[in-house]
Amino acid sequence: MKPLHTGLAAAFTSAATFATSGAFIKPLLEAGWSPASAVTARALLAGLLLLPIVVFSLRGRWDALWRGRWRVAGMGLIAVAFTQLSYFAAIRRIPVSTALLVEYLAPLLLVIWVAVSTRRLPRPAVVLGSVLAIGGLALVIGPGALEAVDPAGLLLAFAAAIGCAVYFVVAARPADGLPPVALAGFGLLLGGAALGLAGLLGLVPVGMTFGEVALLGSPVAWWVPLTVVAFFGTAVAYATGIYGSARLGSRLASFVGLLEVVFASILAWIVVGESLTWLQMAGGALILTGITVIPAPEERIAVEEPVPSLGVVR
Repeated sequence: MKPLHTGLAAAFTSAATFATSGAFIKPLLEAGWSPASAVTARALLAGLLLLPIVVFSLRGRWDALWRGRWRVAGMGLIAVAFTQLSYFAAIRRIPVSTALLVEYLAPLLLVIWVAVSTRRLPRPAVVLGSVLAIGGLALVIGPGALEAVDPAGLLLAFAAAIGCAVYFVVAARPADGLPPVALAGFGLLLGGAALGLAGLLGLVPVGMTFGEVALLGSPVAWWVPLTVVAFFGTAVAYATGIYGSARLGSRLASFVGLLEVVFASILAWIVVGESLTWLQMAGGALILTGITVIPAPEERIAVEEPVPSLGVVR
């Protein structure tokens, strides 16, 4: 299978598995878990689940981990910890739909970054794909998301968008011998530890309960949805996302990542009974159309060359 095809398959898998997070974390939040606690637990558990595979993938080549230390730091501290903290701080001030809409401007930020750093206007196909995909995102989340809200909340959501964009940049950079699963595993452990430290220092609210929660209409142990999210929505999602970004380039991979919102809407419909409207279906179709319009070959060249200022995240 060609690198483009394997990259697309991995990116689609990443979007679909990332989408499990909302539907399966919601029962924990309703039971009294704070968002920061849920994210910390999922990141640390996912990192531990990946650890045996990480060790096997390295096969004693720990020098690759040292060479990729800045990538791991960027993945853990920015892509995981910073992005999640910014997002959850944002949704305390503004509606979730608004925060999502702002955060998922990350692909557009990458298009602008490439244009500025290369001093070249994007190709017409990239502009058209961007318009279609972002327009589709607005429909999936809901036209009502575009409303006057707390400026501080918008700034926090925009910070999350920057962190999301950095995630795709970090994931798409040359591996230099560091396997994608190793970047994902160590990044999650570092990000989870950073979030845990933030909780201990009182920077984010911490709260957990350990009783039964409601899932799919039945009571289950608290660790059931957490394990689903840690395995599928975190371990598999980050590992396949990094693998896909390395083959598609950060720009195209970020647009494929928009499908997470579509998959999340479908899962919310199935798992927690939230309705799926015709506007959301039309939005999903627009996102898919935008992705197919955006060309792949130039993405890696355009994004990987001009990022010396982001070298710290590698």
